[in-house]
Amino acid sequence: MDNNITNMTVRLNENIRFVRKQLNLTQDQFAQQLDIKRSLVGAYEEGRAEPRLELLQKMAAMAGLSVDILIGRDISQLKDYERKSLRSKEVLVVTVDDNNRDNIELVPHKAAAGYLSGYSDVEYIKELPRFKLPIPILSRGTFRAFEITGDSMLPILPGTIVIGEWVEDIQSLRNGKSYVLVTQREGIVYKRVFNYLKENGKLFLVSDNRQYAPYQIDAGEVIEAWGAKAYIGVQFPDANTKNEMSMEQLSGVVMELQHELQTLKSKKQ
Repeated sequence: MDNNITNMTVRLNENIRFVRKQLNLTQDQFAQQLDIKRSLVGAYEEGRAEPRLELLQKMAAMAGLSVDILIGRDISQLKDYERKSLRSKEVLVVTVDDNNRDNIELVPHKAAAGYLSGYSDVEYIKELPRFKLPIPILSRGTFRAFEITGDSMLPILPGTIVIGEWVEDIQSLRNGKSYVLVTQREGIVYKRVFNYLKENGKLFLVSDNRQYAPYQIDAGEVIEAWGAKAYIGVQFPDANTKNEMSMEQLSGVVMELQHELQTLKSKKQ
């Protein structure tokens, strides 16, 4: 047990030093941002003292990591895509019913812009509409509903409400599955995802409507990910709609994406 404690202390002081250097701060500058004395920074980095939880939270936030990662892993050994995907996210805010079971909050299209800044705000989430559905697949887990716009995912029509299950770790996103992604640059999007985080730190987003070209985003752009589990539509899809992709066409898109990935790798070398 003593060895474990010693290892954690060594890892923490090395992580603190690594964070400061990654931020290009001197010990004095780091101390100023933490509102502590410079001598304390030196003590933390040398393992002569350990910071309080409040300071650990500040350091983790500055580094874009969770406190658990800061104290539990050697962050200097994390790959770049891992550091991006481990950016600190506030605890997911949910509402519960009288039996302390999670509600399904609805993010209407008109609230989408506000959700990008309010997703971790308790008061904002409380103001969203919420509901329950007696469907077994939605009986366990944490779910959120999003109103979809545009026709990029036909036959899922504009105005459809897609219910997604919370994905804690974006590294677990599965190729070819549909997700609602809350992103910094694109906002809220509903796409089929192909996961190339280990290869180049990116996700490829593909529309089922082949008129829309696939594109890629960095892992660090993803704020939240919700795996599509069900949808509620107020319009019935046209039986003659020909814009949706067949599995054969989708496989072709994936092959094109893989070719593009290889091209990107070649350019880097």
